[in-house]
Amino acid sequence: MRIGFAAPMSGPWATPDTAVHVARTAEQLGYASLWTYQRVLGAPDDSWGEANRSVHDPLTTLAFLAAHTTGIRLGVAVLIMPLHTPAVLAKQLTTLDLLSGGRLDVGLGNGWAAEEYAAAGVTPTGLSRRAEDFLACLRALWGEQTVVEHDGPFYRVPPARFDPKPAQSPHPPLLLGGAAPGALRRAGRLCDGWIASSKAGPAAIRDAITVVRDSAERTGRDPATLRFVCRAPVRLRTRSAPNEPPLTGTAETIRADLAALADTGLTEIFLDPNFDPEIGSPDAPTGDVRHRVDLLLHELAPANW
Repeated sequence: MRIGFAAPMSGPWATPDTAVHVARTAEQLGYASLWTYQRVLGAPDDSWGEANRSVHDPLTTLAFLAAHTTGIRLGVAVLIMPLHTPAVLAKQLTTLDLLSGGRLDVGLGNGWAAEEYAAAGVTPTGLSRRAEDFLACLRALWGEQTVVEHDGPFYRVPPARFDPKPAQSPHPPLLLGGAAPGALRRAGRLCDGWIASSKAGPAAIRDAITVVRDSAERTGRDPATLRFVCRAPVRLRTRSAPNEPPLTGTAETIRADLAALADTGLTEIFLDPNFDPEIGSPDAPTGDVRHRVDLLLHELAPANW
């Protein structure tokens, strides 16, 4: 199983200098990937959590980090499809894939925040059908034809050229998020893998992977080629206390929790301190954030597994 790390997205560690330091250190320590996430708005009552109050743009962050790294893969988990149009997003993703030398992994999901749907001018109805059309439109744009077109129920691209094409052929890997049965089956039918919810336990992840794999098999695809990725919201502490949430405590405790996740069939886990209130909260103290993150990077580095 591959181990990735999250890029600084929220809170006092989300500065240019720290982002470059984290990316380069992760690459040097053998982490497989760097990951961002998307949040356009924050709840006025802070009910979405500390890590969702003040968040950088995911693709701009990955483009910045692409310029400061050489081999580590760059992923987003996830882009919220209803907030984008496929043609514009395909252009952004293509450019990022080319500029990074073909290192991009694209997570896509439907999101959940009504406020963000409203801000994007989208009604939260028919999201499953919209997702199907979104994926079909992306694939049409990235097709091999000289002239591409798409005419779906939500998105239309008249006959036109779409160049250049991505560095990865036929396109960057598409990984679908979502826990509903329909989303799981869609991941198996149409995508290169699935991204698990960070709130799901090992049993739920194992069951979901089975659904995705079964769906792939039923449509004639090889489930062995699929990727299964999960965010691990780690909180490294000097000691482990009883009744703490999973992935919280000493490095030894966190490694045991990660091993339980690895046993589910996941192919990649990325460690994400953005959701640690002592690092990713906008109210977290700034003084020792770099030290905390360095400790986490080294203690849980892939070589220590």
